Amino acid sequence: MSMRLFVSRDAAAVAVGADDVTLALQQAAAARGLPVEIIRTGSRGLCWLEPMVEAATARGRIAFGPVNEADAASLLDALAADAPHPLQLGATEEIPWLKRQTRLTFARCGVIDPRSLDDYRAHGGYKGLERALSLGPDAILAEVTASGLRGRGGAGFPTGIKWKTVAQAKADRKFIVCNADEGDSGTFADRMIMEGDPFLVIEGMTTAGITVGATKGYIYIRSEYPHAVEAMNAAITAAKHGGYLGDKIAGSAHSFDLEVRVGAGAYVCGEETSLLESLEGRRGIVRAKPPLPAHHGLFGKPTVINNVLSFAAIPFILAEGAKAYADFGMGRSRGTMPIQLAGNIRHGGLFETAFGVTLGELVDVIGGGTLTGRPVRAVQVGGPLGAYFPRALFDTPFDYEAFAARDGLIGHGGIVVFDDTVDMRRQARFAMEFCAIESCGKCTPCRIGSTRGVETIEKIINGERVNENLALVEDLCNTMKFGSLCALGGFTPYPVLSALKHFREDFAPAPTTLQAAE
Repeated sequence: MSMRLFVSRDAAAVAVGADDVTLALQQAAAARGLPVEIIRTGSRGLCWLEPMVEAATARGRIAFGPVNEADAASLLDALAADAPHPLQLGATEEIPWLKRQTRLTFARCGVIDPRSLDDYRAHGGYKGLERALSLGPDAILAEVTASGLRGRGGAGFPTGIKWKTVAQAKADRKFIVCNADEGDSGTFADRMIMEGDPFLVIEGMTTAGITVGATKGYIYIRSEYPHAVEAMNAAITAAKHGGYLGDKIAGSAHSFDLEVRVGAGAYVCGEETSLLESLEGRRGIVRAKPPLPAHHGLFGKPTVINNVLSFAAIPFILAEGAKAYADFGMGRSRGTMPIQLAGNIRHGGLFETAFGVTLGELVDVIGGGTLTGRPVRAVQVGGPLGAYFPRALFDTPFDYEAFAARDGLIGHGGIVVFDDTVDMRRQARFAMEFCAIESCGKCTPCRIGSTRGVETIEKIINGERVNENLALVEDLCNTMKFGSLCALGGFTPYPVLSALKHFREDFAPAPTTLQAAE
């Protein structure tokens, strides 16, 4: 009987040697005459333990990590002899960091072979679509609405309302578009789900198509994600062969097809109208709204545009019912959120949990504090356009409204941690510089305002007329916030103003020689 091992093929695992570990395990097994089957999965999200190797045993899967090439031989010997190994982490599902999660969206990620339709179905895949087909469009829409699902891309707009708008629109064609242009710093959940459970995204998009009457969908993936592009294309091919894409899906009267499109690397194409421009073969420039994409979207037709994680939540809602999903969370933030912990943090990775956990628990308890061991000074939540929160705000629940009440946003769920060596003037400058580089250039507040912002913060850093320039930055942020066409220019003030508000001491004028002497 062959030994079954599981090694992640996720890009993060590959980056730290997962392919080399797999090869070393194969070579060590061949040298020992051990029959070994190695299944390449997605990642469980415990990034600091990658490459992590799991072994199927009579007691369930046992995890080892982080494993390198030199550990392959001793690991196989220990498994063959049923003996302990220094890298043994115990039963995978019992690892505390994994056990305390509520995995609805990421339940299969790291468990199944993402290239296998049979494996996906064996672990509950397509149960949601099968129920959806039995319910019909109106009942599907009622379930999605009752679940309380809101867009996981950052805006938090109710998914049910968006779908209803497209469903009620009159047109000869409609489209489903998946926004997989995951460009925020510290975010990687979209990539992980596409690489580790791509059929989940396909199932969610297919359900959306049936609900609103669309027969064609596009997955717009950033060019920096070649592993995700490969995984999604392989899954689309397998779904077509299995009868889950194309004509008469799963034997029904519905038809739906999917196509992957690769973006050219513009951050602004994460904004839905810029994405549509790019999909249509033009430069990614923001469109003025209205009209909304739900009425006049791709090729001028009604279009549902949702984030990867939004579509990935749909199969659970349909399979288990709206109440089962809505029972998690708090207030108007229902269900779970795959939170991504990054930056200067001891335990970086993906942690899926219900809305309501505090920022402090995420950083100090789950994340384990800083990797450097120094005190946490600032945390940026929501990508490069998110606000910087000091420790005084660590009691903030992870919830759309709670963060908004404190002038923040949860965005795509990315958390980047900084220790007490961070210079918040430099961080404020970076926000403006990022906006200046990534601006599509269509509107003046974003295009010119961000460039003037960089110049003005540079003057503050150099000690030039600090108080006057601080006032100018605040005025500039107000103009950008309310005058920009899209969230790039509109949200850039969040990190700048939060840095000014919570870390004002970093912006204070340098003391004069006389003051320093005193």
